[in-house]
Amino acid sequence: MTAQVTKDVLNLTANTIRFLSAEGVEKAKSGHPGMPMGMAELGAVLWLKFLKFNPQDTNWLARDRFVLSNGHGSMFLYSMLHLSGHDVSIDDLKSFRQWGSKTPGHPENFMTKGVETTTGPLGQGVANAVGLALGQKLMAARYGKAGFVPNDHNVFCFCGDGCLMEGVSGEASSLAGHLGLNNLVMVYDDNEISIAGHTDLSFTEDVPKRYEAYGWAIQHVDGHNTDEIEAAYAKAIEESDKPTLIVARTIIGKGSPNKANTHGVHGAALGADEMKATKEALGWPLDKEFYVPAEVSQAFAARVEELKSGYEGWNKSFADWKSKESELAARLEKQLSLSSDGDLEAALIAALPTDGKAISTRKLSQKVIQAASANVEALIGGSADLEPSTLTLIDGSTDVQKGEFDGKNIRFGVREHGMGAIMNGLSYYGGYVPYGSTFMCFIDYMRPAVRLAALSHLPGLFIYTHDSVFLGEDGPTHQPIEHLAIMRATPGLWTFRPADGLETAVAYAAAIERKDGPSALIFTRQNLEPFDRPASFTNADIRKGAYTAIESDGEPDIVMMASGSEVPLAIAAAKQISGKKIRVVSMPCWELFHAQSDEYKNSLLPTSAKKVAVEAALSFGWQGILNGAPEDTLIIGIDRFGASAPADRLAEEFGLTPEKVAQAVTARFA
Repeated sequence: MTAQVTKDVLNLTANTIRFLSAEGVEKAKSGHPGMPMGMAELGAVLWLKFLKFNPQDTNWLARDRFVLSNGHGSMFLYSMLHLSGHDVSIDDLKSFRQWGSKTPGHPENFMTKGVETTTGPLGQGVANAVGLALGQKLMAARYGKAGFVPNDHNVFCFCGDGCLMEGVSGEASSLAGHLGLNNLVMVYDDNEISIAGHTDLSFTEDVPKRYEAYGWAIQHVDGHNTDEIEAAYAKAIEESDKPTLIVARTIIGKGSPNKANTHGVHGAALGADEMKATKEALGWPLDKEFYVPAEVSQAFAARVEELKSGYEGWNKSFADWKSKESELAARLEKQLSLSSDGDLEAALIAALPTDGKAISTRKLSQKVIQAASANVEALIGGSADLEPSTLTLIDGSTDVQKGEFDGKNIRFGVREHGMGAIMNGLSYYGGYVPYGSTFMCFIDYMRPAVRLAALSHLPGLFIYTHDSVFLGEDGPTHQPIEHLAIMRATPGLWTFRPADGLETAVAYAAAIERKDGPSALIFTRQNLEPFDRPASFTNADIRKGAYTAIESDGEPDIVMMASGSEVPLAIAAAKQISGKKIRVVSMPCWELFHAQSDEYKNSLLPTSAKKVAVEAALSFGWQGILNGAPEDTLIIGIDRFGASAPADRLAEEFGLTPEKVAQAVTARFA
């Protein structure tokens, strides 16, 4: 913290933020000026007096993290990055919402240095901030030895009414309170305005009391009084037991004579006349655009210079710590680089059972993830209260709980959406390959977080068990049908559905080693029969996304494709079809298959062969894989919701027994 900035400079900085933001929106003729204008004082005090950053090293491990959960107000963040010396120029502010600019309509972490998380879908940033704060605690517990914590910092998050209406924020905030994340400071822009009008149209709950019940420390401030704001930040940083919610009563669009405190300023430019009126009301030069007063530039330059000494001191302390704690330092480096010990794939394969018995892929996953955890410092995660079913608990490790952050098992509770968004926060933090598990059908509860992980190129493992109607008696509410198609339709998401132990181990290795995006790993409840592969097979074939599991005697007449539990089914069915040369192809990952050369694809799926797809899920999408005339293709799937019954009865009813698959193929291609 610094005490060298006067109240006049803080207020001048706030107005600078207002006009940079409003003019960016005005130039783009779209955007949201209300929030930046309303939270300007809160930003000015935070950046000039409290936030720890280095614009020359935006990956500094000990920097404070700032999350703009109400990301529609992105011009606020871009203005702050510009003022604080980050690589966001006035020209970038003028390019707001334009093609290829560093200043897109909502913050994107991969587009703009200094943007910590991709936000915009309301509430996601709150949950990301919880993940960031948890990431700090976990890493500090592992490496904060010899009197030095390499990543000693706080997490600040701005949010609005919309963020706190969305359920994901409540899920994550509840867990943050349970864990006592006292390094998290959240500022609630309590302006009582949403897109449709005043919030009392639909939102009249007592938010502070809700957060008090979650276990948070609560403060109330006038969001335009810099003295109150400064005192609140100082108190929040000193909080030793709980995360802090600062409830800041603000005026949306503050300074605008005719639009302040109305929903009209939430998501539309002020307009030329109102911009002029606002400048007149606040004493701002009428003849200047994107104007930064010298006093404001000087204040930020002084702040950056002041923070340099802390940065340099940290570097010296870090070097001393690495010298004293060389083993710990090597572990930290390994974690930050997301690397593993030795040959990860080989280690995971070695963990597989060798008795040749039928086994579910979720139990194979259980064995593989233990080896993965032992070999990958960065791997950490848990389940949405389904550890006994998803089998993702790490043996021999403690639970992450309040004041006990050195374990590897995160108990997310029944909070799928919060789990996914907190996982993303861990990934944004750096040094983590997070995983979260639940039943596959419940991807519906966490789909927005999965999408943002893919959009933001975040490494992570979304683990789903109970992957088809064959989970049985729980019935259609729990039986996935359309979910595979949904995941495969998501750009940037690798979707693995392994058929046996070898595919499970290789899928885990590929997913953990991936640095540029997330993967979904999908496992069965029911036992699967193991199968032998051709002599020409190598483990690398699995990483091609599809390979020959059973070869025909010569060029195939029919190629049968399947994933997961339907691979053994297709093999069994193929043995019952006479008079045809049949190749069975296991296709554990469409995305990796699509990335292969045309030569490989055509060699695996020759145009001369009839094509069959077998999968206990929606048939949607398979026609593009089969790539043939309708009369030369057959898809055996399930294009309706499931039913409550034992798995063998469901297989019979849905035509997914070896006998019925063989009959369908024979009837089609007799």
